[in-house]
Amino acid sequence: MASEKPLRLFFALGCPPALADNICSWRDSLPLAGRPVAKDNLHLTLAFLGSQPTTALDGLKDLGDQLRGTSFYLRLDQVQTIGNGFLCLTPGLPPPPLLQLVDNLRTGLSSLGMVPDSRPFLPHVTLAREAGMQQPHLASEAFEWRVNGYGLFRSENTESGVRYDELVHWPLAATSG
Repeated sequence: MASEKPLRLFFALGCPPALADNICSWRDSLPLAGRPVAKDNLHLTLAFLGSQPTTALDGLKDLGDQLRGTSFYLRLDQVQTIGNGFLCLTPGLPPPPLLQLVDNLRTGLSSLGMVPDSRPFLPHVTLAREAGMQQPHLASEAFEWRVNGYGLFRSENTESGVRYDELVHWPLAATSG
């Protein structure tokens, strides 16, 4: 029996298409270095899982089915360079429901025997890679969206570059306001 190719997986908030258009228009108007992230790939990673066997999908889907969280507004209002030259939009103040969702995911992943990233969670949407560490001082526009759900995504290398596909989507409970 041939083993299936592992999947590169992550839980994330997919950026709504209209917001992705606005972010990319703003980003593309700036004199930035680096390789811009494709509009369709804009997202905020909640938990990176890396390479996983296809047999892990059922447990990950069950985890998503069991997690509870509430919808929230996410305001991306700061520009930051992180890691090895990743230019990102970040929230000045991460909303508590986002942090709770990440904590719940990490706990659930641990119960599945998966080791979550030990680094502190830094919510961000990557705008460009290989941007270098020295960028001009940028004042970000504020980009906001109501987060009503999250998903399990697959990262796949294609002839035209990396593509992220949402495999499963879960809603978050509605809140007033």
